[in-house]
Amino acid sequence: MTHIPLPGDTYASPPFTGSAPFFPSLRFYPQLAGILYREGGKAKTGNYTGGDWAGASLAVLRALEACGVRVEASGMSVLDDPAPCVFVANHMSTLETFVLPCVIQPRKDLTFVVKRSLLTFPGLGPVLSSRRPVAVDRVNPREDLTTVLEEGAKRLAEGTSVIVFPQSTRASGLDLSMFNSIGVKLARRAGVPVVPLALRTDAWGTGALIKDLGRLHPSLPVHFAFGESLAVAGNGKEEHKRVCDFIAGKLQEWGVPQLPA
Repeated sequence: MTHIPLPGDTYASPPFTGSAPFFPSLRFYPQLAGILYREGGKAKTGNYTGGDWAGASLAVLRALEACGVRVEASGMSVLDDPAPCVFVANHMSTLETFVLPCVIQPRKDLTFVVKRSLLTFPGLGPVLSSRRPVAVDRVNPREDLTTVLEEGAKRLAEGTSVIVFPQSTRASGLDLSMFNSIGVKLARRAGVPVVPLALRTDAWGTGALIKDLGRLHPSLPVHFAFGESLAVAGNGKEEHKRVCDFIAGKLQEWGVPQLPA
């Protein structure tokens, strides 16, 4: 992990100097398809590394930036602690699944809690499978909780950090009534800290026919903000509140509404 594509505590996309594509989605998705085809083929060989994943993620970020999407990230110095942790983030779009690896993986070995059906997607499925994700079905919440706690704790014990999206689905705003404490429960069980991660990624829209392939909206800024690492004490209620407060505060700062409970 000597090469860090996005070093330092903050990142901002370089100024956009080209001519903005009239239909950014039509420019971006063929590039994404090419990246997935190439990386999926690599992953099927069984020799896909964390560096490969970070490089593919960086290629997606650059493709988005070439279409006019601007990204800002802050608080990245928390990633310099090599110990594993649980990242707890709101879930707004497909963008975070593709771009977060190039931010985090070069500094901390990483995997996601993902919906099992994603592992069947062409290209993306083999790549995600190679990173040993914690796969849930989202049919039985009790079974999913058990899977996350047991499998997530195994990954953390092996030194791999885990990203948890407590919301059951992607949402344009933050509904705290749907933001459960599964990430804090996992961190407490594994004896690792929890790191809040606030995301604004609605520049990648939700598709009408294929949910993951929505229109790009380059006029909307993309924000990633990492909070401070929190050691979980007692029942974790205070830490869960601090995670929620951090994410809600950042979304408010970025002009994203909190959805009514």
